[in-house]
Amino acid sequence: MNGFSTGEEDSRGAADQICCLVDEGTRCTRPAGNASYSKRIQKTVTQRRLKLNLDNLARHIYICDYHKQVIQCARTKQQQRRRKDSEDDSGETDNDLPDVDLYQLQVGTLRRYKRHYRLTTRPGLNKAQLADILIKHFKTIPVVEKDTLSFFFYTVKTNANKLDQKNGLNNDTT
Repeated sequence: MNGFSTGEEDSRGAADQICCLVDEGTRCTRPAGNASYSKRIQKTVTQRRLKLNLDNLARHIYICDYHKQVIQCARTKQQQRRRKDSEDDSGETDNDLPDVDLYQLQVGTLRRYKRHYRLTTRPGLNKAQLADILIKHFKTIPVVEKDTLSFFFYTVKTNANKLDQKNGLNNDTT
């Protein structure tokens, strides 16, 4: 009202709100971002045994970017541990293979990948679940690197595109 902020959240908007989390018994004082502390996130925090709780006095459920990053890092560490454990059990390693982050793709792209390879999944999957399934499939695709690179160089050198060939077009007509 007079331009002085007490640091407490109110109903004026996200810019004036602080993080709604209590970290190891102390209320966070960082400004809240646009990420919310949903039931799914609460479940993740509980599973990872992070010492974060929702402050009962907070009038919103928005968390700061710091805590958002902490939760995301805990989630990816758990996934990496699970992946490493499954590799240890099966005896296979893919240390020489680069990690492909399908989580960065749009849901439509993931669905197109699923449709192209005719993968069957249960209906109603969210983006993360779909990406997990597609990553497992992607790692099983055999690739002959020499042939793939040769075809790529040929395609670049001749300015050709596989989609052009599919449509019946060639370089002479374009």
